[in-house]
Amino acid sequence: MTYRVRSAEERRTEIQANAAAMGIDEAFISTLVDSFYTRIRRDERLGPIFDDAIHDWDAHMPVMKAFWSSVALSTGQYSGKPVPTHMKLEGIEKADFQIWLGLFYKTLEDIAPSEDAIPYFMQRAERIAASLQLAMFGLPSLNESIHT
Repeated sequence: MTYRVRSAEERRTEIQANAAAMGIDEAFISTLVDSFYTRIRRDERLGPIFDDAIHDWDAHMPVMKAFWSSVALSTGQYSGKPVPTHMKLEGIEKADFQIWLGLFYKTLEDIAPSEDAIPYFMQRAERIAASLQLAMFGLPSLNESIHT
């Protein structure tokens, strides 16, 4: 196996070029975030959870756009701490992450600039969801052994 050593800037440039080839850029990320959170807010289950936690959507949306820009394009625009923020959410259940992922997928299906953009974002969304679930609910096998 051959490894190629690249600088962080070279890696970032490569990620952004690959994303651009799929039609992913800052403008698309902005549209994706706006469309997705419109669906979240309209969702019967997730809407109230998010609305209880986010009191100023106008201030929150640029943060989410910076987050997804960092995730999808490796821009480094986001420097927050999503796990502690999500730990504060009240009323969230593990199953809610499947709703979140489903809404994200449906949004991508409707607006993705290319077919390849869908798995590109979904892989990242699934990793984020798994990470947050682990932080919020722990490992099921560990929880079962602790409580039995």
